[in-house]
Amino acid sequence: MTNPASYRYSALPTRPGGTWPNGARLAIVVCVGVESYRFGDGRTEDVLADVPTPDLVNTAWRDYGNRVGAFRLFELLRRLGIPPTVLLNTDVYDEAPAVMEAARATSAEIVGHGRSNSDTLSGMTPEAERAYLADVADRIRHQEGSSPGGWSSPWLSHTPDTLNLLVATGYRYLLDLRLDDQPVWLSTESGPLLAIPYAAELNDSSTMVGRSVSARDFADMIVDEFTELHTAAEHTPLVMSVVLHSFISGVPFRLRAIGQALERIAASEGVWLTTPREIHRAVVESPESFR
Repeated sequence: MTNPASYRYSALPTRPGGTWPNGARLAIVVCVGVESYRFGDGRTEDVLADVPTPDLVNTAWRDYGNRVGAFRLFELLRRLGIPPTVLLNTDVYDEAPAVMEAARATSAEIVGHGRSNSDTLSGMTPEAERAYLADVADRIRHQEGSSPGGWSSPWLSHTPDTLNLLVATGYRYLLDLRLDDQPVWLSTESGPLLAIPYAAELNDSSTMVGRSVSARDFADMIVDEFTELHTAAEHTPLVMSVVLHSFISGVPFRLRAIGQALERIAASEGVWLTTPREIHRAVVESPESFR
């Protein structure tokens, strides 16, 4: 099968130099997954395996995020001056509206992340997928006053038509892939789509839950990633992303270590604490630096 992302090869050392706005070297994006799960139906994220149905234990573990964890994460990011990038399941508007009130208070960018994290795009027909993507955008536009520019798929799932349909339904950038440390233009039949680096490993779900990495080790990963990229970005504008979830990193014993790592980043020189919307704008306005 041909790769539907359709990106050309480019070696980072051969690209033009430059900086981000205000002379920054490294753009920092902190994503916060704010998610909804249907009870007993579809896909789930579990901390304990093989719990018999009805699974109240893992359900309660996930629900912690929208009752407690999201508010603590937003407060941490507000204190550090880091605008959150909220990867939103739109069912949260109905289930936990106070979470979205807190997100707005931090000047968060809202990125479409499906209706529910029990969903997957995999296996959808083109017609069903188009309707699904449009429904998410319509709900965000209705609640926030403007359509989302960005998309991140539930479970990072795709069909052969996803990228084309994203552009066709008004999305302009994607947070699913990390093929580079710079944003990369993807070609689709409906037009270009910007892939903004998304951390599949600097991600509390895949690492702290999926691989049982401790919060302190995860915090060290964040600092090590930052240290290396900050050095590498001396002459080339790069992007670093960190992916957190309200029910994972919002838990106290993880939050403290992660907060200390993010505090170190926020206090550093030459960083741009930003959102995908602003990165997309900067790339569009400086085509000579990103090609």
